[in-house]
Amino acid sequence: MAIRTTARLIALGCIAVTVGAAAQIGLPSLHLPSLPTTGLTAPIGQTAAGAAGLGTGALTSLRRTAGDELIRHNRQLIEADPNGEPILRGRLLALDLRAAALERIVAAGFVRVSGQTPEDPDSRIDVLSVPQGMSTQRALRQLRRLEPGALFDYDHIYGGSASSADADNAMAGTADTAPAASGDGERQHDVRVGLIDGGVQVTHGAFHGASIVASGCDGRSVPSAHGTAIASLLIGDAAPFHGAAPGAQLYAADVYCGQPTGGAVDAIAAALGWMHANQIAVINISLVGPDNLILRQVVERMIARGYIVVAAVGNDGPAAPPLYPAAYPGVVGVTGVDGHRHVLIEAERGPQVEFAAPGADMEAASDPAGYSIVRGTSFAAPLVAGLLAPRLLAPDQEGARVAIASLAREAIHMGATGRDATYGLGVVAEGLRVAPDIMQARRE
Repeated sequence: MAIRTTARLIALGCIAVTVGAAAQIGLPSLHLPSLPTTGLTAPIGQTAAGAAGLGTGALTSLRRTAGDELIRHNRQLIEADPNGEPILRGRLLALDLRAAALERIVAAGFVRVSGQTPEDPDSRIDVLSVPQGMSTQRALRQLRRLEPGALFDYDHIYGGSASSADADNAMAGTADTAPAASGDGERQHDVRVGLIDGGVQVTHGAFHGASIVASGCDGRSVPSAHGTAIASLLIGDAAPFHGAAPGAQLYAADVYCGQPTGGAVDAIAAALGWMHANQIAVINISLVGPDNLILRQVVERMIARGYIVVAAVGNDGPAAPPLYPAAYPGVVGVTGVDGHRHVLIEAERGPQVEFAAPGADMEAASDPAGYSIVRGTSFAAPLVAGLLAPRLLAPDQEGARVAIASLAREAIHMGATGRDATYGLGVVAEGLRVAPDIMQARRE
């Protein structure tokens, strides 16, 4: 299975979608070679790495390869940080700059491209363009010397919104007439849940009758396979397919908009600010990337205000360094399990894992109208977010703690009682797995 860089970075993300999933709309003028994926397509019941004959040590290199390809084909826009992670070229971020500090920075040759308040008037992110002829790395060092008390970092790009399929073959082998909404099951009209991802194909049958409030892309709709799949696992309701919170209102922020530079920190921070403005208490982020000082602060402030941020732990393998935002303190990190409750071989492990949920041997909605087999920790996270959303209707720090503790009491422990680095507090949402054989029976 392969991806196109313009369809975003599956190997930078925490997902795997079969060839039947639709690609996120990319830039039509770019035609790039195919890349290997992080979560390789595998027959049902096999692991992605096992099906490809790969050891878990190869998973991180696959993610890095995709990042390198993204950079190589977009050198005017994207470069690598000192650790090889993709960043926006010539752009740096500053948090909570005072007016006097900004004046000194501008006097030193930096240009303030934009400013935003991700949470409140006392919290501001400034996007700075580096002086002409200066490298981004050198510019960051200079900023930190100029204003040692301020917080600066690169504008990292986070993966997880791409599909593995070429747009021309988006539905090959899986085209399926979208079923009408079933109306069955428990609907949650007073529940709201947030999604920070790629765009959602709101006309998909899984969302018939659903309430979806969209943000991003200057009002344009740029549907993506990944965003559509994650949204369906949150609020989908179309027999026999269903998500974790059918009937809930979805607030969906598209941070990619079909651009190779999509998924950058400033876009994610703006999306979190939009969630805060609308008081969306539970937010799903199935994206992964490196630690970033700006993103860390924004996420930690959201959690301190009583929000629950649910994030996929990523697919770099059990021995890989942690990925973010799942590994930030207070974030509900989610890993994936297959139909036998075995943790995915590609899933990251560590103290960031709080829950395990179905992440393989299952289907989800795919752009534009069908359903596809999906695999990866990306698809486990929305099931947990959907279960938490009705337990926390408004941001509240104590309420968030109670909601998470309530879900933990329902978890199935896979080993000794208590939390472990593989399954966290245990497996939840087992009853929400819509297996391929169920969907196939409906097709027949």
